[in-house]
Order: sequence, then structure tokens, then C-alpha cells
Amino acid sequence: MAYEISAYAVKITRVAGADLSALQYTFVKQNSSNQVVAVAAATDIPIGVLQNAPTSGQEAEILVVGGTKLKAGATITQGTHFLLGTTSTGTATPLAAGTDTTKYVVASPLSSAASGDIMSAIVNCAAPSRAA
Repeated sequence: MAYEISAYAVKITRVAGADLSALQYTFVKQNSSNQVVAVAAATDIPIGVLQNAPTSGQEAEILVVGGTKLKAGATITQGTHFLLGTTSTGTATPLAAGTDTTKYVVASPLSSAASGDIMSAIVNCAAPSRAA
């Protein structure tokens, strides 16, 4: 396990527990074998954003805290949407405090994006909180 801590980011590496080669810049989670797999539900707690595109068994680079590129799963407007969570496919989606109470706030947008676009965001998966 490698850790990188700087003034701007906290990154970790884990073994990919599945083929993640098409999931760069999406949220990932850790499985019971301490491997990284795709987020499978909007209520999953992600450990971070995948920075590379590993296949099963390869090293996955995950940004836990800091600035990163992130794939949008819905239209996201900077200045309007302040809280971001994950979709069931690991892409970013706006959350509404008090409404999306079973989902976790794990990012804030630094740019606007249409669904499917790559955007910039600040991520904090080290201490996720519910959108209560």
C-alpha cells in the first residue's frame, strides 16, 4: 500500500478487484478483500476517485482528498450545485441537503458539466457525511 500526502491531495493505491479500465475519474469503493471495485449504488460510501484505468489485479490509484477530474452523471452547475454525491455508476451527481438523506456528500464542483463530461472538483472521501 502506498500513500501520497501533499498540500493538495491524499492518494492511496489498492489492487483492482475487477476490470476498472473504463472507469477513470469515477468514484470507487473498497470491497471486503481490501480491493477497489466500482461503486454499485448511490448509497455506497466511496473511498475516492479512480485516477488511472487498471484491469483486474493491477494497481489502482485513488484520490481520497483533493482536487481531481471527475465524470459527471448529471448536469452540474458550479455556483448552483454545492454538494455532490455518487450515482450507482460512480459518476458525480448533485445532492440536496435534507432531501438526499441516504446518500453521502463527497465532493464540491469547481466547474460546470453536462452528464458524461469530465469536470473539476474538490473531493473529500476521508470523512463523508450524509446529505441530511
